[in-house]
Amino acid sequence: MMMPMKTIFLVRHAKSSWDFPNLSDFDRPLNNRGLRNAPEMGARLKAKGVYPDAVISSPARRAQDTCRIICREIAFPESNIEFNRNLYDGDEDDILDVIQKIPDNVDSVFIVTHNPGITFFVNEMVEEDIDNVPTCGIVAITFETNSWKELDFGQGELLFFDYPKKKEN
Repeated sequence: MMMPMKTIFLVRHAKSSWDFPNLSDFDRPLNNRGLRNAPEMGARLKAKGVYPDAVISSPARRAQDTCRIICREIAFPESNIEFNRNLYDGDEDDILDVIQKIPDNVDSVFIVTHNPGITFFVNEMVEEDIDNVPTCGIVAITFETNSWKELDFGQGELLFFDYPKKKEN
């Protein structure tokens, strides 16, 4: 009998702009590189056949923009994106808390968030030592469970780790 699986696709927002010193950190937009990388990473996900059941993003502008661009590439409806303030400036415990509240009928989810929380979260979940999840990096982790509530650190298995500057093997 096959074990039930849940999959998280952790997405770090694309490169943001520092050209507007009057803007708050929350309101910073993507820069040109970010605007190139986000659709490229969305296309890579589409090529892998990745289509999540749910998408939850930080409401910060750079995360929202990254999320919307990637969702457009994979044809995920923008109206179905959920924004969760706990993913902005959240640490690994905040990210886990958001994930544990996902309904169990959802088997795969995109979580669009920020560093350093995303890197800490990945390293707590899988037996890997990832120094840094770069901007627009995507880490896919699978879990043998049928309930998000049961998820805890150390239970995940790395499915893939991709980012804009990574070349295909």
